[in-house]
Amino acid sequence: MNEPLEAIALQLTPGIGSKGAAHLLEVFGDARRIFAASREELVERAELHAAPAEALVRRVAFGAAERELKHCRRAGFRAIASTDAAYPPLLREIPDYPPVLYLWGDPAVLQRRTVAVVGTRTASVYGAELCRRIVCELSERVPGLAVASGTADGIDRAAHRAALEAGIGSVALSPLALPAVTPACNAALVRQVVERGGALVTEQPATAPSKGVFYVPRNRLIAGLAAGCLVVESPVNGGALHTARFADGYHRTVMAVPGRPADEHCGGTNHLLRTRLAQAVCTADDVIEALQWDLGADPAQLRGSRSAAPLTPDEAALLAAIGPDEVVTVDRLCERTGLAAARVAALVVLLEIEGRLASGDGERYRKRCD
Repeated sequence: MNEPLEAIALQLTPGIGSKGAAHLLEVFGDARRIFAASREELVERAELHAAPAEALVRRVAFGAAERELKHCRRAGFRAIASTDAAYPPLLREIPDYPPVLYLWGDPAVLQRRTVAVVGTRTASVYGAELCRRIVCELSERVPGLAVASGTADGIDRAAHRAALEAGIGSVALSPLALPAVTPACNAALVRQVVERGGALVTEQPATAPSKGVFYVPRNRLIAGLAAGCLVVESPVNGGALHTARFADGYHRTVMAVPGRPADEHCGGTNHLLRTRLAQAVCTADDVIEALQWDLGADPAQLRGSRSAAPLTPDEAALLAAIGPDEVVTVDRLCERTGLAAARVAALVVLLEIEGRLASGDGERYRKRCD
């Protein structure tokens, strides 16, 4: 592993920033060579302004970097320089990648085939369930899969819980220094992610002065880590759309789950689809196709060998409530199953996607016999 001290010092040097650090690393190769360069080399070769060049030459951030590194070692965190083999390779491709990442957990999860799953903090029952279904099915189909998301409620939480259920690692990206999580109520979930082979990751150093919560910069990391970004639900002003736009700017595949036009949870996802910024997906197969992931010599055979997902108790009860050749409404299904209307509405959409139900006019449903 490369020594991250110089990378941390580069990150903490005033006037550099992520894009400046990426530019310097491109010019000089690694952080040690940057700090070994003369003032003239920094100004003339790297076209750096005089003030940050002087700060690099004087090594003004080394004291803070040493304190940061000691803090990481005491706390059991990892500081991973961008030149380290443990650094996620896709993240290194973006133009504003951070010179160092701070990680709590297993760094091996950063090397997996990764899909970002994001969405609204106020997810509907349908959105959370569909998120779980897609992640779990992807875990069965895609070897070495990891999920990247934030630490918020809603779709972020659903994505990490689905990864835990499926037994795959996930990467939780935080806008705060380790080990802080926002909202704090999700700290227990993130600890589970870490304990089961995942990781909590941030670019925020613990010893730097706090300037707020860096949600938008964090969103670029979610997009940069992954081969594609799946937006499950988002309103028109949702933060998940920032992540989608970052992913598009980084030439990553953007995907969105279509929603009903009148549903405020889906205004943003429908906008992504309407403006052709995203591809429409509803199933794990759709995601695999959109990402063009090669699952082996004969991926079609691999897909065809998969058995249908087992029914949940609620799904089984709903299907049992529909007689042969009968067409029923959501209201009638609520009466027969005792389930809430929102739960039934979510279930019928999921069962329709799976091919177990067919819909007719006026939101009436029947069992499929084919």
